[in-house]
Amino acid sequence: MTVLKELIKIMPNESFVYLGDTKRFPYGSKSKETIIELTKNGIEFLIKKNVKLIIIACGTATSQALDEVKSLYDIPIIGVLEPTVDYLKSTNKKEIGVIATAGTINSKGFDNCIMKKIPDAKVQSIPCPLLAPMVEEGWYDNEIASLAIKEYLKTLGKVDALILGCTHYPLLSSVIKKEIGENVELINIGTHVAIKVKSILEENQIFSEKQFDFDNNKSDQLLNGQIRNENILVYLTETEHKFNEIASKLLGSKVEAILVKEETELYTNN
Repeated sequence: MTVLKELIKIMPNESFVYLGDTKRFPYGSKSKETIIELTKNGIEFLIKKNVKLIIIACGTATSQALDEVKSLYDIPIIGVLEPTVDYLKSTNKKEIGVIATAGTINSKGFDNCIMKKIPDAKVQSIPCPLLAPMVEEGWYDNEIASLAIKEYLKTLGKVDALILGCTHYPLLSSVIKKEIGENVELINIGTHVAIKVKSILEENQIFSEKQFDFDNNKSDQLLNGQIRNENILVYLTETEHKFNEIASKLLGSKVEAILVKEETELYTNN
């Protein structure tokens, strides 16, 4: 949802289909094979909705499954690692911290991407497995969040920038900022993903000017120039009691998630 927020901010005329796999969250503790399979299922669900581009808005799924799924599907698919590291490269910052789920950290996805693009960088990576579930519970600006952040970051040395390597973490920004100080730049991966997506759409204006039609499930263009209201469909794989509340607060508009009928919509190949 934090990525979706940034996408809407930079491309307000676009339509979005969001799938949250709340039934199997969190991905950070799962095997690579399981994460790849779950990511494939999500992508196939979205393809059936006739989307024109897919964002894997998850650090764990990006690090574990992006290369695999990009080779399987004939649709633009981007993750959250490369746009973030490309931005960091432009800042010339070398002392870089990464906090993310255990799955993302253990995969060394950010570490490898940073060292490939910024060879002289020094990277400190810290797994923070409890933070994403806390955000899902709505605990992102209270004493519990503060204590958890303090404990996780106590081993963090000097850094110029800290990548919030899980898309839940921007909701913890104020608490993290208090702990690490104002001089460290917090990197919201959603911001740089949104910029990358807009760039891809602008570079591929070989399609018509028509907008995604929710009623007829058609999309035959990339960047849309027309104004459209009510342009977000949100699907969840399991009812989450606080999701609508947190998502509505985050996006600044009412969110009413639709429950996916998995036996007919998500797992038709299993």
